[in-house]
Amino acid sequence: MNIEELTAVANAIVAKQKGVLAADESSPTIKKRFDTIKVESTEESRRRYREIMFTAEGIERYIGGVILFDETLRQSTRDGMPFAKLLSDRGIAPGIKVDKGATALALQPGNRVTEGLDGLRDRLVEYKQLGAKFAKWRAVIDIDEHSVPSAFGIRANAHGLARYAALCQEVGLVPIVEPEVLMDGAHDIERCEVVTSNVLETVFSELDAHGVVFEGMLLKPNMVIAGMKCPKQAGVQQVAEATLRCLRRYVPAAVPGIVFLSGGQSAEVATEHLNAMNAMGPQPWQVSFSYGRALQAPVLAAWKGQESNAAAAEQALLKRSKLNGLARDGKYTRDMEAAG
Repeated sequence: MNIEELTAVANAIVAKQKGVLAADESSPTIKKRFDTIKVESTEESRRRYREIMFTAEGIERYIGGVILFDETLRQSTRDGMPFAKLLSDRGIAPGIKVDKGATALALQPGNRVTEGLDGLRDRLVEYKQLGAKFAKWRAVIDIDEHSVPSAFGIRANAHGLARYAALCQEVGLVPIVEPEVLMDGAHDIERCEVVTSNVLETVFSELDAHGVVFEGMLLKPNMVIAGMKCPKQAGVQQVAEATLRCLRRYVPAAVPGIVFLSGGQSAEVATEHLNAMNAMGPQPWQVSFSYGRALQAPVLAAWKGQESNAAAAEQALLKRSKLNGLARDGKYTRDMEAAG
């Protein structure tokens, strides 16, 4: 393990105004996205869509890393350049999603655990050979108003995240550790803060026990936010304050960056929340983004599967990336949404 190299990659991904584009949707998930614009999901349509994003002019100013799916890491541009090399040549770190998804946790009703540890070491070695510089593992934390997640459910997911992170650093890949407390449900923001606190405390205890070097990793958490079915939704400032309060208590200052997931928030709201946190002043870590839908929704809407719309789709990604880059400095306003 080369700690200096891991630290350098992690810091480059969250350099000033930069964040992560999550383009690691599985084939079933991207099919759902394509269905919304009435585009058939084929290997070629998926390849072309991602090529449009990865070649968009100017995004390297705001995108420090891109998370890829296994299929995408193995694909190339129409000119034959592997996506991993294309991104690296632009100063954007290519990454890879490595978990195998969540399944029900035995004897723990309402809890799930992420699978994919079997054979992971060999897969990570191959992914590094294919050009990946970092990896991502998502632990799904279901939440209700009372008893879910269980303490054991949290511990099981934290243990899996730590084993994954240790394996990544062993082979020289920066791990993005993603414990996601879901936005689904009717829980309020206070309940989310309690659960998120428990999750983060347990995750970092497990990471430390496994010998993971905090300087060579990134954290991809949820924001502290009320469930989508909760009748009382918190304001932007309340979300920012609750989220930072939670992170300051449980995330070591040695971690280079927090790259938030959007978790189903709209593109505008996710940017507003990020901006509000950065407007509260410097934090021990870089406060950044790792958005999927919150970056891609405008791109899909502009593209519609038509080659004549490729330039418009590229501009949509550049605009959304730039707005989040401004939010990294606390300089975003809603008025900017109307600007070209």
